[in-house]
Amino acid sequence: MNAFLAIVAILGVSASGPLMAGANAPALAIGFWRNALGTAVVAPFAARTIRRELTGLGLEGWYATVFAGVMLAVHFATWVSALKMTSVAAATAMVSMQVVFVVVIDLLRGKRTPPAVVAGVSIAVVGVLVITGVDFSLSARAVAGDLLALVGGLTAALYLMAGSRVRESVSTTSYTVACYGICAVTLAISCLVAQVEMVDFSGHTWLAIVGVTICAQLLGHSVLNHLLAVMSPGLISLLLLFEVPGAAILAGVFLDQTPPVGVYVGLALILAGLVVVVIRRPPPAEVLPD
Repeated sequence: MNAFLAIVAILGVSASGPLMAGANAPALAIGFWRNALGTAVVAPFAARTIRRELTGLGLEGWYATVFAGVMLAVHFATWVSALKMTSVAAATAMVSMQVVFVVVIDLLRGKRTPPAVVAGVSIAVVGVLVITGVDFSLSARAVAGDLLALVGGLTAALYLMAGSRVRESVSTTSYTVACYGICAVTLAISCLVAQVEMVDFSGHTWLAIVGVTICAQLLGHSVLNHLLAVMSPGLISLLLLFEVPGAAILAGVFLDQTPPVGVYVGLALILAGLVVVVIRRPPPAEVLPD
């Protein structure tokens, strides 16, 4: 049963990128609705504890929570934009570099890192260079998409690191509602300032937006968080890496995206490097809502 749930979860998170890439709506609006709907889905489960837990956070805890929510907003804004500019395969591979950014930030803070992890990071970086090199030969727009996806990976890492201490005293549901809510408000303000359309979409686009919430939130990350009770965080982290080839396959089937062979070579290098990093240095157990 757990194996079946794991397959459902990987398919759910893998569908996130292709669905958002296929939605004919501005990136900021997609990010807003993804988080607003996600907040609405999770909020009822946090109703009993959220007020008590959040009031006990303290000023430092609230600073960290707000920072995490804003970083999550930047993550969605950049990653969804990247999906509109480069292939789903490239964008998903780049944003998965969040694990690498966590390691690099730890290194900059003077934290000792095993040589095997450094080797894994190096392999993943080579994969990034391969993909950007291939995309550079295609168009400047594709390279810009790659860079935006990397920013999405960096801000995802900052989101995870900022929330790690808060999560020590706050439940998953309460913290998720707070972060999703702050993220949604940040993106809503961005939409208003940029005068981005937020409502007038086709039925197909609304289905894609709702589909992202159902697939990524309910069938994806919620199931993975459930599996953390019976599987190790390291195994969950390894399972999450299947999102990269999963998203590439789904984009090929439903969006008819066939990137050059070089993109898949870079993707393979990134995955190989990330596997080494995850095995030698398991990332936080929290599941990022893609």
